[in-house]
Amino acid sequence: MYVITGASGHTGTPIARQLLEAGKPVRVIVRSAEHLKELIDSGAQAAIGSLEDPDFLIEAFRGATAVYAIIPPNFTTPDFTGYQKRVADALTAAIRVNQVPYAVSLSSFGAHLPDQNGVIQGMTYLENQLNAVEDLRVVHLRAGFFFQNLFSSIGLLKATGLLAGFPIEGDKPLALVHTDDIAAVAARQLLALDFEGKTVRFVAGPRDLTFDEVAQIVGQALGKPDLVWTAFPYDQARAGMIQSGMTPSMADNYVEFCQRVNDGGLMGGFERNADNTTPTTLEDFARNELVAAYQTN
Repeated sequence: MYVITGASGHTGTPIARQLLEAGKPVRVIVRSAEHLKELIDSGAQAAIGSLEDPDFLIEAFRGATAVYAIIPPNFTTPDFTGYQKRVADALTAAIRVNQVPYAVSLSSFGAHLPDQNGVIQGMTYLENQLNAVEDLRVVHLRAGFFFQNLFSSIGLLKATGLLAGFPIEGDKPLALVHTDDIAAVAARQLLALDFEGKTVRFVAGPRDLTFDEVAQIVGQALGKPDLVWTAFPYDQARAGMIQSGMTPSMADNYVEFCQRVNDGGLMGGFERNADNTTPTTLEDFARNELVAAYQTN
């Protein structure tokens, strides 16, 4: 039995689909079954409840051979890091009580930092909590910056002509990755279950990019060859995030994350190799997905 948390998200849905296609029994954790009709119709079991509820998760993880563990974003919580830690504690308790032998967790570049890493802080905490479960075999997928995060820049781009949204300096290299590639790596790990101990695996996209390069690629796809990246000052970016609907807590965490990108801390310790390089390019994403989203929003 495979249990997939965050099953309605960018990585959870394709992971569950790939496991089902391989003939595996899958239980998906959701807040509402209506978001997962396709997977349920394909044979997935649905466990409906909150990832912050350890009693619910203990029951949902019963009989699991492996768990895909994720802390979904929560844009409305007044204490984002506190929310992350509650989910991490509930996930860990359910794995420990049920003596689940395998787990794959979605982590991030920057999880090696003990603190001051913004939205990654909860992933650092989750890695540490899972590593403390004595007999658990776990792989932490430290993924790069999602291509899909660029969707949040479409509104401002259409309204003002500016590609912006994150206070990241344009010349800072960063690993960017498609979430489908993260899901493919996770699914392969879950199907093989050939890992031991507590390990980290980077999922880093095809190459590192600066946001100046991102703007060139996006501009070419959208027919805006003169498009450039605009990095707002931290205070202006924070205000814009809050205006767009983020809580102050989450906006503060995003700003701190961007500070770690700008000072080089986020990429510390990473060395690109064939194992952590994934195939989908930003050029493909921009042509096939970002253009469609730009045209329909």
